[in-house]
Amino acid sequence: MPAVPAIASRFLLYAALRALTALAPFLLISCASQPPGVEVRPMLEPVPSVATVLASPIVVVSPTLELRDTQPAPNSAPTQAAPAPPLDANRLPPFEGVREEIGKPRELARVDRTVKQDDLWLRIRDGFSMPDLAGSLVAEKTAWYVTRPEYLKRVFERSRKYLFHIVEEIEKRGLPTELALLPMVESSFNPMAYSRAHASGLWQFIPGTGKRYELTQNWWYDGRRDIVASTAAALDYLTDIYKMHGDWHLALASYNWGENAVARALEKNRAARLPLDYSSLSMPLETRHYVPKLQALKNIIANPALFGIELEPIPNQIYFTSVTKTRDIDVRLAAKLAEMSVEEFIALNPGFSRPVIRAQLTPRIVLPADRVAIFHENLSKYDDKSLVSWQTYQPKKGDTLEAIAKKFGVDLAELKEVNGIGRQARAMPALMVVPMASSLGRARDRGRLPIMYAPPIAVSGLRKFTHTVKAGETLPGIAQRYSVSVENLRRWNKIGRLAAGQKLSIQIQATPTRSKASAKTVKGKPRKPSVSKIVK
Repeated sequence: MPAVPAIASRFLLYAALRALTALAPFLLISCASQPPGVEVRPMLEPVPSVATVLASPIVVVSPTLELRDTQPAPNSAPTQAAPAPPLDANRLPPFEGVREEIGKPRELARVDRTVKQDDLWLRIRDGFSMPDLAGSLVAEKTAWYVTRPEYLKRVFERSRKYLFHIVEEIEKRGLPTELALLPMVESSFNPMAYSRAHASGLWQFIPGTGKRYELTQNWWYDGRRDIVASTAAALDYLTDIYKMHGDWHLALASYNWGENAVARALEKNRAARLPLDYSSLSMPLETRHYVPKLQALKNIIANPALFGIELEPIPNQIYFTSVTKTRDIDVRLAAKLAEMSVEEFIALNPGFSRPVIRAQLTPRIVLPADRVAIFHENLSKYDDKSLVSWQTYQPKKGDTLEAIAKKFGVDLAELKEVNGIGRQARAMPALMVVPMASSLGRARDRGRLPIMYAPPIAVSGLRKFTHTVKAGETLPGIAQRYSVSVENLRRWNKIGRLAAGQKLSIQIQATPTRSKASAKTVKGKPRKPSVSKIVK
């Protein structure tokens, strides 16, 4: 039953006193008629006023715990409450819970995001924010990585040079730090990685998408391999496709498969009233396995001990910095002036395609942060003429590679390598680099340079024509014949049941007219005209 408000209680008390006052004469008469020997005493005190009743304290008595609680009167000054008497433990019901003695009050666990982590891996874990993907493919990819600890160790070791810069750029954009692991899936953190789809660099950009994101690609330099430029372009691209789909799994699928392909797959599911999440889309096998690979790496890095993987700490501090004011200089000499190996120099500057760095065409030189001062100090001791030992040369009619190599005192294999000419290629390029005449008389470091030239793929438009289906032909067979995908064939044509005599529209990239400067094919393999499904 709810308690009566204090103010109402006081009014009830006042009313009761007034009733007793009215009965007082009758009580006195009754007392006067008592038998002799009985003492008559006044039974009532003077009736208090309303103000007195309202100002008086209300005493609450607890018969169970023998507690008295006095509530202060309204509008009265607070008074110091008398301490309650101790409880009688013998009168309390028995305690049936778990007993635990605590010496000091427990402190709440706190995470201070302003504290800089010493280990970059911890910083990456703190920034994980993508929804987790589960399923058999994730388990399969996790098992694949876990059973190859030496491979993981190599990838993690390569990443040490680049991860701090990548994480810094990710956090500037407010993106999930899972994206810092994407080069593990794309290139195993090998900046020289080059795919059959002509994708290049840590982030595996194909030429077309590289140009869209302003990655310069010319005979001297390829921005798709430049660590700084390609990282900025990749994160800008990922941001754009995330805004397009509003879902990171779909954005990652777009990065691998192409945003337009994912958009078509979504439209197909939408028309069929099917779910629109990543796992529900119909997609190529490579894309189906793509996001589970990233999730598997995320699982391992989030808790390496659980999988028996040793994750060496990476200092959470700047590893490299850019030098933007440069002069023409040999790659080997630049490494020497920074007092580092040429292999380490190329690992930080993989965008260079020639043994000489052209300042006018190169946006930067990247050096370890602790080598910049010594580089400038050593550079100041050289004049411009002594920095370069290579020059450009335009072959004349009748020249052969053998004759040019002999003329400039360089091995034929080295001449081909520094000019990006395949070992078996015989075509003469329109432009070459050869040793300078002034350097012929002095000893030069002839060691092999770990550089690579991947010429941009020229795009000269689409070639459209019609194919007439013959008896016995299949859609996969036609797609293979023209080096296009079955999906594209279906997109270009309303195909139900394939029948002889049916007309199919075909679209392929027209074979570009290649200059002599780009006559060689990477790795000596012929390049077929195709529409690539992978847009990176």
